[in-house]
Amino acid sequence: MIDLYFWPTPNGHKITLFLEEAGLDYRFCPINISAGDQFSPEFLKIAPNNRIPAIVDHAPQDGDEAVSVFESGAILLYLAEKTGLFLPDTLRERTAVMEWLFWQVGGLGPMAGQNHHFNIYAPQSIPYAKERYINEPNRLYGVMDKHLADHTYLGGEDYSIADMACYPWAAYWHVQSQDIRDFPNLARWLRSIEGRPATQRAYEKGQNVSAQPAVTEKGKNILFGQRSR
Repeated sequence: MIDLYFWPTPNGHKITLFLEEAGLDYRFCPINISAGDQFSPEFLKIAPNNRIPAIVDHAPQDGDEAVSVFESGAILLYLAEKTGLFLPDTLRERTAVMEWLFWQVGGLGPMAGQNHHFNIYAPQSIPYAKERYINEPNRLYGVMDKHLADHTYLGGEDYSIADMACYPWAAYWHVQSQDIRDFPNLARWLRSIEGRPATQRAYEKGQNVSAQPAVTEKGKNILFGQRSR
């Protein structure tokens, strides 16, 4: 059994994609980020960065006590190594998957997240910030589109944790002021992942955790006013 500390955000959906594909037994532990659940002492023991997702694996490979993991990229890598799924074991194929996984956690996710912030949630319109965080995701979409012209998936010909990491962010292209018609290879990739039964289950189950927006008006001060103390 795996406990998944979750809220239906792109980073949260990365993990449900893997768990559904792998058929692992898991249960949701909802963390309402707009209500401040992420600051509870119990959650901080698992996720010191105050962010979802996080997991607790009650049956780790070493047979010892439960293992907790925070950060979505680290969780995907942990689950892939635990199960032997969605991460190739040959040098070149594994390297390609790892490249795109880290590309997502270092680029696509943060840039798309800033796009959401300045174009949807910011209390005042800042034209430079809006332009900056529309242009950079656009560039990143172009990187994916060019790569996918010659590859079925980001890591090669097989679906992997790299695709699971990128899909939930790229699927919000319409929110990020992008035109998917400009990226035909990316559009094909999105359709192929959207059509997977595990993807459909992951999103359905995730939305059942909460139908409210991930960020509410009441929660903006909690989410966007954080400091070290």
